[in-house]
Amino acid sequence: MIDVFAESVGIQMNTANFKAVMGQGFVGDAPVVLAKPQTYMNLSGESSGPLAAYYKLPLTRVLVVHDDMQLPCGVLRLQHKGGHGSHNGLKSVIYHFRGNREFARLRVGIGRPPGQMDPKAFLLQKFNAPARERIDTALAEGVDALKLVLSKGLSESTRLFNMEQKYKHLRFQTMPV
Repeated sequence: MIDVFAESVGIQMNTANFKAVMGQGFVGDAPVVLAKPQTYMNLSGESSGPLAAYYKLPLTRVLVVHDDMQLPCGVLRLQHKGGHGSHNGLKSVIYHFRGNREFARLRVGIGRPPGQMDPKAFLLQKFNAPARERIDTALAEGVDALKLVLSKGLSESTRLFNMEQKYKHLRFQTMPV
């Protein structure tokens, strides 16, 4: 998501710092710092915590993008705040934000593992062709959502964006990938 967003707004991801590949720029008049932690997913807070502290970012100005097995593949959700939902990467982020959960998230649905498949194996495999198509569409929609957040703010963007995604969720819920 970060790569697709950065490319769409002309931000070069060409700096390594805080255990992340980073880029900085503007989207309209809004200054933006993008970071892709290079730690293991489960340790991503080791990157995001120090980065937010260095830039003195209030967590209300932080948005974390993460995968979510609770959403059907290709469905997105914007959230103001929340728990970790058993997502180890989010547990790490919350821990490194000193237990604070008051940061926005863009959840990217990847669906559940089929049958009795081990969730870890599911997370590490490549997407099949139908799933890849859904994810590519979701990435483009995610770019639009992030631009909306920067132009309209989180509350308005969440309302508008999640309404669109609700109908997609209902359609994808019954369609296997």
